[in-house]
Amino acid sequence: MGAKRMVSHSLWIAWKDLLELTRVRMLLVLLVLMPLFMMLMVGYIFPTSGSINHLPVGLVDLDPGNDNSPGHTFVLQLEAINNQTGMMDLSSATSFADIKTKIQNGDIYGGIIIPENFSSSFMAGKQATITIITDQSNPQISQMMQGVLTQTIDQMGVLLAENRVINNTSIGADNSLAIVKPYAVETKGIVPGNPNYFQFVAPGIIAMVVMMSLMTALPRAISHEKEVGTLDGMMAAPVNRLSILLGKTIAQMVRGMIQGVIILVLAVTLFGVTIYGSVPLIFALLLLGVFSFVGLGIVITSFAKNEETAAMMMMTIMFPMMFLSGVFFPIQQMPWFMQDISKVLPLTYATKALRKVMTLGAGIPSIATELAVLIGFGAVMILIAVPVFRRAMTR
Repeated sequence: MGAKRMVSHSLWIAWKDLLELTRVRMLLVLLVLMPLFMMLMVGYIFPTSGSINHLPVGLVDLDPGNDNSPGHTFVLQLEAINNQTGMMDLSSATSFADIKTKIQNGDIYGGIIIPENFSSSFMAGKQATITIITDQSNPQISQMMQGVLTQTIDQMGVLLAENRVINNTSIGADNSLAIVKPYAVETKGIVPGNPNYFQFVAPGIIAMVVMMSLMTALPRAISHEKEVGTLDGMMAAPVNRLSILLGKTIAQMVRGMIQGVIILVLAVTLFGVTIYGSVPLIFALLLLGVFSFVGLGIVITSFAKNEETAAMMMMTIMFPMMFLSGVFFPIQQMPWFMQDISKVLPLTYATKALRKVMTLGAGIPSIATELAVLIGFGAVMILIAVPVFRRAMTR
């Protein structure tokens, strides 16, 4: 009888707790949305093919030859193949420095350079070199672009070699390689070294940790204190409500900054991440990232009736941000509708700005768009958070 009563009481208590889901409709909705979001993201976020499609690439033609020169012919053949495959959106660039600036600004994801000696090397029976410039802040896209372009250029060389054989072109001992493989491909980054995957993911992890620190702490700082009554004590004290909001905001900003700095130090000291840009600019971006997230967190927490609902709402928002903001996977490889969603997430711009500065050595002009979005989003959310917080405290 004792065991039966214990089971009966346990089931009764479990039923009582489950009924809470029906009383708090937001909690019930979030219970369904969380696994739905996770399955949709996991199902669509991974690339389904190893090819590139309409990737913005800059083309620099430094070869001084005429319209019948090998350099000009190569460019025409490359453009013809690209028109058939649609693998790139080619745009003109003037030099390596121009390509570097455009990659830092996010206008293109790589470049192709036809050097000055292309035609002269070809006519002299030597290999003509083509240089592929890669975006080192995005190693997956860079490797894919490098592989596809190298394969395409090699195939163009094979066709040229076959034509030479058909036309009985003589093959000497000193130019046999140039006959068999007329084009040589070299790869170059816009900064020294060869960054690994962790160099790509570290800036996103730093931005993500800052976001998670704020989002997980705010339910405790606001909803929990409202439940236990300590927030009512502050509200009854001769303290301006704006001061309460500002104090909690400052506390969470300090907490987020501390964790962001810890991740940054660990990335450099333990995992060999190289910082090519300005360290003060990185700290400014961390502070701006915290500023952009804190208003959103306060708004969400203010709408929640209790700490559990607030925490569930935070998790439901955080997970899509983590996957859709380019922290772990390149946004360019996602389906178009997910790319559109990523454009409205502040974590996307915080991650992109940190990645440009840390990995590409970009300065303020190259991240002007990201700075404007983060400042604008943070200011708007703070303006919304102040009246929402005041209204929540009067309920």
